[in-house]
Amino acid sequence: MDMPEKHLSSSMWRLRTSATSPFGRKVSMAVAAIGMSNCLEVEPASASDDNDTLRQQNPLGKMPVLILQDGEAIFDSSVIVDYLNEYDGRSILIPAGQNRYIALRDQALADGILDAALLLMYEDRFRDATKREIRWIDYQQQKIVRALGHFEHALPKVNGKIPHIGEIALASALGYLDFRFKGQWRTGHPNLVIWFKEFSDRLPEIF
Repeated sequence: MDMPEKHLSSSMWRLRTSATSPFGRKVSMAVAAIGMSNCLEVEPASASDDNDTLRQQNPLGKMPVLILQDGEAIFDSSVIVDYLNEYDGRSILIPAGQNRYIALRDQALADGILDAALLLMYEDRFRDATKREIRWIDYQQQKIVRALGHFEHALPKVNGKIPHIGEIALASALGYLDFRFKGQWRTGHPNLVIWFKEFSDRLPEIF
């Protein structure tokens, strides 16, 4: 797949996602961070609709999917971010050198928080209360607890006004925990609370 010629045009890409998808939110924030929001058209998608073309664009039927100018579909969010970083060419979302692996590690950990949170949300929404496996629920909850504990003592390094993907992914994860779990994560994580506020204050245009 060749990179398209670089120019800023309206709706160069289509992002198939939903208003509540945290991974879609992560991609939207990444696009905004590199100043290319005017090139992106967000197109609603539904993972539960058999007639939605999402399943043809991504055989897994998962969001988000980035549709390029030539119709090529890119998924999942981490692959989309890698594409955006290469297209942009400034190594902002994914820094060069040693910092690259730190940013990617932080993204992976934040994405893991989202994976566990989504599983907990689906468990609550789709499984009858009498059939829920408490050990499995606790297993997912402990993933979130451990990851938040790591970030509480090892916050993503801020390299400038424009955030790297580790910062963006963490902000997306914390925002989703606020949205779906009433901000319970804030108790016992004062450093993260301060970091999250500073992130949103520093980047109101993308947050």
